Amino acid sequence: MSIAPTVPGIPDGQIVELRVEVPPGQVIKYDLAALASAFEITDPGRIAVETDGSRTALVTIYPSNPLAEMPPPSESDMLMDAYGRIVAGRYHNGRPARRRLFDPRTGSAVRALTFGTTGAGKSRTVQYILACEKRNGIVSWYGDLKGGQSAPEARGQVDWLATSQEEVILMLRAAVAVAQERQARYAALGRNAFVIGAPDPLLSVRIDEANRLLEKGAPYREEGTYLVKELGRTGRSVGVGEELDAQASHLEELGGSDTLRAMLKEGEVTLLRWSSSMMRQLVADGLLPAGTQLVPIPKSLKPRVLRSQFADAVDDDDDVCDTQGTAYLLSGSHPASMMRHFRIGSILPMPGLDPEILALYGPGDPHRLEATSNEAAGEAYAARGTDAMAALCEAVKEEQAKTTAKAQAGKGGRGAQLLEDRIRVVLAEADDPMTPDEIASLVNADGGPDVRVGSVRNRLGMLADSGDVVRAGRGLYEIAR
Repeated sequence: MSIAPTVPGIPDGQIVELRVEVPPGQVIKYDLAALASAFEITDPGRIAVETDGSRTALVTIYPSNPLAEMPPPSESDMLMDAYGRIVAGRYHNGRPARRRLFDPRTGSAVRALTFGTTGAGKSRTVQYILACEKRNGIVSWYGDLKGGQSAPEARGQVDWLATSQEEVILMLRAAVAVAQERQARYAALGRNAFVIGAPDPLLSVRIDEANRLLEKGAPYREEGTYLVKELGRTGRSVGVGEELDAQASHLEELGGSDTLRAMLKEGEVTLLRWSSSMMRQLVADGLLPAGTQLVPIPKSLKPRVLRSQFADAVDDDDDVCDTQGTAYLLSGSHPASMMRHFRIGSILPMPGLDPEILALYGPGDPHRLEATSNEAAGEAYAARGTDAMAALCEAVKEEQAKTTAKAQAGKGGRGAQLLEDRIRVVLAEADDPMTPDEIASLVNADGGPDVRVGSVRNRLGMLADSGDVVRAGRGLYEIAR
């Protein structure tokens, strides 16, 4: 496959777009570093590649990185359009990158997931979506499992801010109860879909740092996973949406649930800078079509420059040039096209609350849950933001301690887990592929009921068929990463 013209033949300051095709029967693949080398480009950020997943690709060459600088959002960007979408940022070609907050065509609340490693811009993205929800009359329930530090400006701007695992459990219980109350009420009215403001507001439940609640070993993992799944089942058609924001490197850290995976395939998925293992998992779980290539998002936009030790006037300053907010909207119309979120907040860290972020939320109080659902939301909703919440959270801790003690007593001190979960834990902690005999030995050492190697083999086959486990060789298995 040959591509022309080369960079030396491109006039300065112009944008060049090339349409590339491979012969029928082949699937187009590319290597960004090789492309940059072919065009004699030292900054790969100047090249954008988007494929149709089959034979065709568009290769765009820019005079400079088109995502290096982003403006803050305008008020019109933050308002939902006729399709329930807000503008989250811009694609490399300057076109608006839209994210859905509600689907008015089906009357469905949104289920969403945002992944991002440390420093990728997840917290700023969450702040922007929360501000957009307030401006669009959406009731926001926000669980910040970083103790309220992820988005401190959200305090007083959302209907419910939870900052501990216990309060998040209470929040999820209340959300499920509201969804069930609405379900019964709407059934009596003959309604099979949700209409904003008729008469209830849209409710959005968001758990930030969700991996802390749902990862292996977390105290409320089992109940948290159940509540997330249940809210996904009941909330969509009654105007109760949910979002998980996480630094997880594997879906096993988000409850390890097949139901959760299925939910995410239908939701709004934003992928900020990620780990390679998460990329493989997204493809394996069908969140991306097989063969989809996403150009890795670098930590810095500053191109690498080799300098001789004998060179004069070498600039060793570490320019920022970060890629915070750069992402792929996997559920959007251009899932393989890199975009960047608007600049949210002040460029430099602030000693206190960021006035630019506070201004995004706009004036006025946050929107509240409808009075009809207050009873269903229960005592925890009434106690939000008050000293009474501490007693409710302490009761959740005591309840969990009793449940754990009872389960251990019923198993002779052994933990109560499904064999599939025990196998996943063993494989997730292993550095190398293992045989069924090795896996069975470690499973039997975890404190749970003894199992036979034949049962382990059967479960391994089921897990391999579902994509949770990978056959790494003849008689060898490893966790899908």
